Amino acid sequence: MRKHRHKIEDETEVDMTPMLDIVFIMLIFFIVTTSFIKERGIEISRPNDNQSEAPPNPTSPILIRISETGDISIGGRLIDVGAVQANVETARSKKPKAAVIVQVAEEAKTGILISVVDQAKKAGIPQVTVTKKAKK
Repeated sequence: MRKHRHKIEDETEVDMTPMLDIVFIMLIFFIVTTSFIKERGIEISRPNDNQSEAPPNPTSPILIRISETGDISIGGRLIDVGAVQANVETARSKKPKAAVIVQVAEEAKTGILISVVDQAKKAGIPQVTVTKKAKK
């Protein structure tokens, strides 16, 4: 009779519980130590159809126009976006109480509008009014 030898196989298992504990502790640590920063931006609301007219002002305003193609003009002269600040400062020296109105075409890019408003604010204008350009 043959002797049957039973091979006892060592079944080795890796206990994953301690590793999962460490992962969860690290996750909690990173969640607690993370600081969330709220990005600050410029709040610009595009005007409605009923706001297409410029607000009445006793002094004539400094009017900046942005066309559909992104051309910027002040007083009928085409200017670059980098020259808005200097032109607004010059116009403001002639009319110190004049308001600044940016008249923008509906198809104009928002980035150009934001750049123009930023340049006007750098020129010392506390509030810039944005209106929609009437279609011809």
